[in-house]
Amino acid sequence: MTLQDEEAQIAGAPEAELVDAAAEAPLAKAMTIGALCKALEQEFPDISISKIRYLEDQKLLSPKRTPGGYRLYSPGDVARLRTILRLQRDEFLPLRVIRQELASGRTESDLAAPSGGDGASARRKRRPSVTAPANGALYSLDDVVEETRADPRLVAELEDYGVIKGENRAGTKYYDETEREIVRAVTELARYGVGGRNLRAFRTSADREAALLQQILAPALRSRNAKRRQEAIEALENLAAVTTHLKHLLLIRDLRKIVG
Repeated sequence: MTLQDEEAQIAGAPEAELVDAAAEAPLAKAMTIGALCKALEQEFPDISISKIRYLEDQKLLSPKRTPGGYRLYSPGDVARLRTILRLQRDEFLPLRVIRQELASGRTESDLAAPSGGDGASARRKRRPSVTAPANGALYSLDDVVEETRADPRLVAELEDYGVIKGENRAGTKYYDETEREIVRAVTELARYGVGGRNLRAFRTSADREAALLQQILAPALRSRNAKRRQEAIEALENLAAVTTHLKHLLLIRDLRKIVG
């Protein structure tokens, strides 16, 4: 069924026919594409059947279909679509990165802004990218301490154990945005007595994972073909997201054993 046919049928079909079409599906509370547009248009005024169809073409959505060819969206499909649209609107993410966010387990609940918020908190959750420019923002030790409220001695300890490195410029040590966020995370852990020496396990684990992903994609990453290299970088981003989610799941599984 073409886009024009589907739009025409939805626009011209009586409401009872659409209800009957939805009833054909085994999914509870399944929605037709027209009902889905109507349900989301208040939050996303630019939503359209064409846009939803495009997201399906990009393999971001996989709705069921009735024998008559109507798309039917389950509650899970609706939640996934809402997550995609919010990532586009609030975090300005391209579809490639959104695909990685979804693969890493990003859900609608992760994007819920606190009451009275303006979405800035959601944007702060955005994960750093391996394709971030090397000449991005740099922060002095004073900047890092002020923004993260870290103890300067903790920052020095992280350097001693190779968790962060920093960069000397004109006699002043600077840290990039990722290292600043590492300090912020470790500062949270420090409240529970975790110090730099305890983080060697994290450092070792990260080194091993990076080596594994490099081994998988090394030939393509070294390719002189620009298209192939770009595809490898995108695959690297996706693998990083998936392995991060996998680590989280494994950790949760083991922690459940601890709490009984």
